[in-house]
Amino acid sequence: MRGKIIRGIGGFYYIHVPQTNHIYECRAKGIFRKDNIKPLPGDWVEMAVLDENEKLGNIEKILPRKNALIRPAVANIDQALVIFAAASPKPSLNLLDRFLLRMEKQDIPSIICFNKCDLADDETLAGLAEAYKGSGYQVLFVSAKQGIGIEEMRMLLKDKTTTVAGPSGVGKSSLINLLQDQMEMETGEISEKIERGRHTTRHTELLCAGEDTYILDTPGFSSIAIEDMEKEELEEYYPEMKHKSGMCRFVGCAHISEPDCAVKDAVEEGELSSSRYENYKLFYEELKSKKKW
Repeated sequence: MRGKIIRGIGGFYYIHVPQTNHIYECRAKGIFRKDNIKPLPGDWVEMAVLDENEKLGNIEKILPRKNALIRPAVANIDQALVIFAAASPKPSLNLLDRFLLRMEKQDIPSIICFNKCDLADDETLAGLAEAYKGSGYQVLFVSAKQGIGIEEMRMLLKDKTTTVAGPSGVGKSSLINLLQDQMEMETGEISEKIERGRHTTRHTELLCAGEDTYILDTPGFSSIAIEDMEKEELEEYYPEMKHKSGMCRFVGCAHISEPDCAVKDAVEEGELSSSRYENYKLFYEELKSKKKW
């Protein structure tokens, strides 16, 4: 039987089988430990059912992964939904761009979502849209409180496994609750299995938001490090810069002070976002000044 690991706790793995909407509590075979392979939430697995009534089984095989993240530890992520508030609190585009860099480095597509759009005026919303024009990222303006944009978001998440992230206080939990309104999983069954006394620690968990649709909630963040990057690779993580960099006069142009720079020209002409470019320069200097050990 084939299913997806939605949570792993203390050697037990909880596997959702989409065809039946059942959850099975499984152990992993010893061969995985011997081969130093650890099952992760998000893994598709083949399992042997030991007790159909109790929904118990063993994981027999971990199917090939398309990717795997370290923080949080999860596999087979299709995309990231990064949620910031349009207002209250005012969004930090520097922090947002740092998150987008991290996802680009791991080759994971991102969708930008600004919640609480009902609290922001038209000028603020237009400025946020302007900040990401030409970036290649889809930008959503939603309101969990008023239900604005929820169906559009649900369609973008359909049939995908999405990691949902953002700072604290932006309404992430409210949005996730709305996305789960139509959840078809047997929530009582999974709650009973996972919340037994031995399994009360908070761990990474995939939430089912429809058939073949999973969302991964992650803790709120207030800072994101980029020190594992090199300044020379930074432009590779700016989708809007990659196709421009080959047009610069100098090979290896840093797009900072060089003349005849296609990226700087595109910013000056309004083709590329000035706020994204200003953050690029800040990140470049940050990486330039980091200590070499």
